[in-house]
Amino acid sequence: MNLENQTALITGSSGGIGEDFAVAFAKRKANLVLVARREDKLAQLRTRLLESHPGLIIDIITADLSVPGSAAELASKVTSLGRRIDILINNAGVGLHGDFVTQGVAENSAQIQLNCVTLVELTGLFLPAMTKAGRGLVINVASTAAFQPTPSMAVYGATKAFVLSFTEALWQETKSTGVRVFALCPGATETEFFARTGEEFLTSGRQTSAQVVDTAM
Repeated sequence: MNLENQTALITGSSGGIGEDFAVAFAKRKANLVLVARREDKLAQLRTRLLESHPGLIIDIITADLSVPGSAAELASKVTSLGRRIDILINNAGVGLHGDFVTQGVAENSAQIQLNCVTLVELTGLFLPAMTKAGRGLVINVASTAAFQPTPSMAVYGATKAFVLSFTEALWQETKSTGVRVFALCPGATETEFFARTGEEFLTSGRQTSAQVVDTAM
């Protein structure tokens, strides 16, 4: 797939897998819309990428995608920038670690909103234009947790099972449209993910985010 002059929107692009996706697409001369909560991290990444690839158009948008309605707000900002999204990387996600009964209802609701609802909404907002154009790419980042129940991360595993099932169905639906859709299911990866769960586990054998992205590409 020729990515030159295509525009890729990458959520959760301030670090880890999202950041390495940005690096990979920039190397292939794709323009970028980088989305995350941390504006400083996005700005640093944009500066670094433009130093290596000065001909690219790179926009940054700060957004908390765990908030209801954030997908529509993000799409509106993309439209106001005059960008047409050819590639959608739904990478933003969060996981909570611990027994379900010890976790807050609001926190789990936000986890489902980010991992599932916003992902579906962004796909619904950008996929139709891709199918109409007869080309495009959607990568939904799931997890190896999608393939079995995950005690101590019960809701997280369920959200990733949802992402996998949803994406496999879209793959079938879009086979004849010219749009490529697939789910990326990494195992334990050396990113900020584990720190954000509030626990340290699976501390040995983690792959790098660059390895994950290399596999996807």
